[in-house]
Amino acid sequence: MAEYVKVALDAMGGDNAPVEIIKGGVAAINENNKVKVFFVGQEEVIKEELAKYTYNAEQAEIVNATEIIETAEPPVMAIRKKKDSSIVKAMTMVREGVCDAYVSAGSTGATLVGGQVIVGRLKGIERPALAPLIPTETGVSLLIDCGANVDAKPSHLVQYAKIGSVYMENIMGIKNPRVGIVNNGAEEEKGNALVKETFPLLKNCPEINFVGSVEARDIPKGVVDVIVCEAFEGNVVLKLYEGVGATLIKKVKAGMMTNLRSKLGALLVKPALKETLKSFDLEQYGGAPMLGLNGLVVKTHGSSKAVEVKNSIMQCVTFSEQNINEKIEDIISLSDK
Repeated sequence: MAEYVKVALDAMGGDNAPVEIIKGGVAAINENNKVKVFFVGQEEVIKEELAKYTYNAEQAEIVNATEIIETAEPPVMAIRKKKDSSIVKAMTMVREGVCDAYVSAGSTGATLVGGQVIVGRLKGIERPALAPLIPTETGVSLLIDCGANVDAKPSHLVQYAKIGSVYMENIMGIKNPRVGIVNNGAEEEKGNALVKETFPLLKNCPEINFVGSVEARDIPKGVVDVIVCEAFEGNVVLKLYEGVGATLIKKVKAGMMTNLRSKLGALLVKPALKETLKSFDLEQYGGAPMLGLNGLVVKTHGSSKAVEVKNSIMQCVTFSEQNINEKIEDIISLSDK
C-alpha cells in the first residue's frame, strides 16, 4: 500500500461546511494520489456528501465527531469541554501520529489554542506563529505572525524570522529569502520598543538574510519575502490587505459597467484583467500554516470554498515531503549552541 501524507480535515468548520469542505477534500484526493484525507465530523452528514462524488476510497476515511465548536464560543473553554468536537478529534489525531497535518476553516481561536495545547510545540520553539502567504507585485510574501501572539517578545520575532526563512526557501523555492520587520519608517532608530529591541538581534542573526525595516506601503511591492511582526500588527496588515483588495476589485467592476463605451472596453480587457486578478486571489495559496508545532496545523478562511480547502491540503503534502519541521528544529537548535 502506498505511503500517504495523512491530513485530518475538520469537515464541520467554516461558513460553507460541510459542503465546500468535503468538496475540497475530494478534489485534493482526485488531484494527488499521495494524500489520504480523514474527514472528521458527523458521520452521517459526511457520508451523505461523499456519496455525491467519485474518488479513490482508499484515500478517504470518515472519523465520527458528534460536537462542533462554533466561532463565537470561548476557545479555551470549548477545547476543554468539547472533547468529541471535530477540531479536538482532528488535532488529537495529529498529536498521536495518526495524521501528519490538520486543516480547518472553523474557529480560529480554537485552532490556535488547540495547536499549542493539543498538538504541542516543537523543541526550542517559544511561541508558534500563524503565517499566511500574501500576494505581492513580484509573487508572494510570508506574513509572520498574524494572529497567534499579540504580546510578542524580541526573541519570538527572531524565531519567526528563522521559521519564515525555512518555509519560504523550502516551500516556495526562494533561495536566501529577504527578511524585513514591519516598521513606521526605514531608519534603524524608528519604531516602538519591541521593534527597536528586535532590530539589532535580527541584524546580527547569521541564519537569515535580514534587509531591515519594511513600511506597510512597501509590502505589496514585494520588497521582502518574509514579513516579521507581532500578531496585532500582522492581523491589521492582513485584514487591511484583504479589504482594500476586495474594494478595488468591486470599484473596477462597477466602473466598467457605467456606460456602453466602458462595457465594450471591459470586454476587450477581460481576459488580461482576469489573469492579473487571479494572482491576487488568496484562495489559490491555501490557508495560513501555524508554524512551530509538532505537526502541521493549517487555518483556512472561515468563508473558504472548495478551492482553498484543496490547496490547503496540497500545502500539507509539500510541507511533509520537504520535512519542514525537521529543518525548523535544525535552525532553532543552531542558536542554542
